[in-house]
Amino acid sequence: MDIFNDRSVEPMLIAEMREPFNNPNWIYELKLDGSRCIAYLDRQSVELRNKRNLLLIQKFPELKEIFRLVTDRCILDGELVVLKNGVPDFYELQRRSLLSDPFKIELASKRYPASFVAYDCLYYGGRQITLEPLLERKDFLKKSFGAETAKFAISRFIPENGIGLYNIADQKELEGVVAKRSDSLYFMGKRTKDWIKFKRMADEDYIVTGYIVKKENTFSIILGKYKNNRLLYKGHVTSGVTREVIKTLSPVTGNPFSILPKGNEDAIWVSFKVCTIEYMPNTRDTMRQPVWKGFRDDIFPEEVTEN
Repeated sequence: MDIFNDRSVEPMLIAEMREPFNNPNWIYELKLDGSRCIAYLDRQSVELRNKRNLLLIQKFPELKEIFRLVTDRCILDGELVVLKNGVPDFYELQRRSLLSDPFKIELASKRYPASFVAYDCLYYGGRQITLEPLLERKDFLKKSFGAETAKFAISRFIPENGIGLYNIADQKELEGVVAKRSDSLYFMGKRTKDWIKFKRMADEDYIVTGYIVKKENTFSIILGKYKNNRLLYKGHVTSGVTREVIKTLSPVTGNPFSILPKGNEDAIWVSFKVCTIEYMPNTRDTMRQPVWKGFRDDIFPEEVTEN
């Protein structure tokens, strides 16, 4: 099977989050606040796909010419980001992903153009290289780029000093750092402890089940997760939830929980969507200072489960 022609790459996933550490056998790179993306490029075309293997280029037309910058047929793993004031802005990226009108997409692409930042190479010059060590794949990544631009770039990394890079990310209020074992292999669709997140803020996926109108222009979204095929109530998030977010939800009839959670008697229930909530890590099994981060269209509600 040729994975370039098959177009079915599933990205390798990070298995855990830990405190920052230094280790000479690991490399460290900034974690960008964007959306995971697999890019299939040759000298004539580009195809961008998300974790659900959905096509993305129609949402990000400003990237349709990046194929001109590669040296050979390749598959790159990376992040789609939208910069605002010089830093990745996940909210603007999510706004773009919700647009469907070509005219509005074109306007957004000119106001806040997206970039594809690559951090791994899975295929180059007709050969799958996922079982090559990471540092060798990084060499192929550099080889695949004929040039870098503001819209098409390589993620930089440093060896050994994970704590130092994390401190810089913390000072700049960036999302965090990813630590990777320098000899790690790439197992498509698997979670690996060879890649680890150092994050300033924790984030977690939830199912949007409904919302409550608290007062004018203030809304609280009701969250849930599945456990043993049963939907569990997981609380609310209010901070960051806007009228624009609420407008994307589709009301339905009927409480989805087996028992109506207390305080939700006036809820408006909706068709399920998946979202990400950001919060301060703590030792209790609760979200401290939860903040709405955005919707996810790369996973299904049935996949959002509690261990």
